[in-house]
Amino acid sequence: MQTAVDPKTQLLQRIEDKSAVVGVVGLGYVGLPFAVEKAKVGYRVIGIDRSKQRVDKINRGENYIGDVKDEELSDLVAQGLIQATTSFDCVPELDVIVIAVPTPLTRNLVPDLQYVEGVTAEIAKYLRAGQLVSLESTTYPGTTEEIMLPLLQQSGLELGRDFFLAHSPERVDPGNARYTTKNTNKVVGGVGPESLEVAIAFYSKTIDHVVPVSSAKAAELVKVFENTFRAVNIALVNEITLLCDRMGLNVWEVLDAAFTKPFGIMPFYPGPGVGGHCIPLDPHYLEWKAKEYNFNTHFINLAGEINRKMPEFTVEKATRVLSQHGKPLRGAKIVLLGMAYKANLDDYRESPAIEVFKLLQNQGAEVVFHDSWTPHIEEHGLVADSVELTDELLQNADLVIITTNHSNVDYKRVVALSRAVLDTRYATRGLKADHVVLL
Repeated sequence: MQTAVDPKTQLLQRIEDKSAVVGVVGLGYVGLPFAVEKAKVGYRVIGIDRSKQRVDKINRGENYIGDVKDEELSDLVAQGLIQATTSFDCVPELDVIVIAVPTPLTRNLVPDLQYVEGVTAEIAKYLRAGQLVSLESTTYPGTTEEIMLPLLQQSGLELGRDFFLAHSPERVDPGNARYTTKNTNKVVGGVGPESLEVAIAFYSKTIDHVVPVSSAKAAELVKVFENTFRAVNIALVNEITLLCDRMGLNVWEVLDAAFTKPFGIMPFYPGPGVGGHCIPLDPHYLEWKAKEYNFNTHFINLAGEINRKMPEFTVEKATRVLSQHGKPLRGAKIVLLGMAYKANLDDYRESPAIEVFKLLQNQGAEVVFHDSWTPHIEEHGLVADSVELTDELLQNADLVIITTNHSNVDYKRVVALSRAVLDTRYATRGLKADHVVLL
């Protein structure tokens, strides 16, 4: 008489021999690179995304994420190892389901988990025994266990026996050529020991080094701490920038000298604000959750306040620069160089340059931007297209503001042709000119 194999043993075997089918929900900066890595080691991957445009591109083997190699994606699609769909009908076919969907904030800085909840509810409709569900979206501690678990339990299946649930926060640094999905240490926390065991087995087949923690809640806190660490330190540098402006000191000179110390310090740099999906948003997830424990996160609150002031400070400094050249802000012709939140990247989510653009427009300036990485912007009510960076554009501008330090811009030419330059990123390092003002 043959003994039935329990769901966990069966799932672990399928993970081990790579017969497991992997689902990735959300095919953006996190999901698509992960799907590619899984397919590269031999798993068949089905991506689920609400964007038909993304799905169609993937099924044609067309790449749209900078961290993914075009030829790798097209080859994997041709081999049948990656396919995409907009439907959750494929969930019963999946053995592991990785969720990498947005976790935004409301206008009042309250976590908005509509995508996580919506996706989990869809998965619950089709959930079967022998499946692992892993959330990679950044969120507050408790989301996996308090929000996702009850939804999945509506299937009637039992956690730890029939299905398994984990949190493994994404650690993606878009544009980073050194640290990729594969060689970035992967933190994994399970809802219970059985879930942890299965999740470790799954991620270990792709990631070089897996770091287990005691619970999904601990894994969630790891991620928001990482981003809060950066937010707080960026805020400190931004505050020093504001002070240096008052004192008539060059903050870049101060920082360059400070960062020569070989111990006890880590480089962080100022700018016109903070952008991307992580730093402006994720610390507020922790700030919000802490209130449930009657705990006020003073550092997080203060850091957010300082970082949100930087676009206004940039406009204030631009006004001063224009005034020194006998030009009021209203009616001034201003060119912003760079709308992406980070150099050499096409991602403009929460970019401070967008806020700078809007503030300048609201005060009557004539604003255009140039950014070959992000030729079209639609964000927070701003819709605009990049203009060509011609000699005439630079010569006719009353002020050029460098808001993103893309390496494909000839800053020597910009300085030579412009009447006035406000450099918020120190892109003009080494170029001496009286008409260049640093943040």
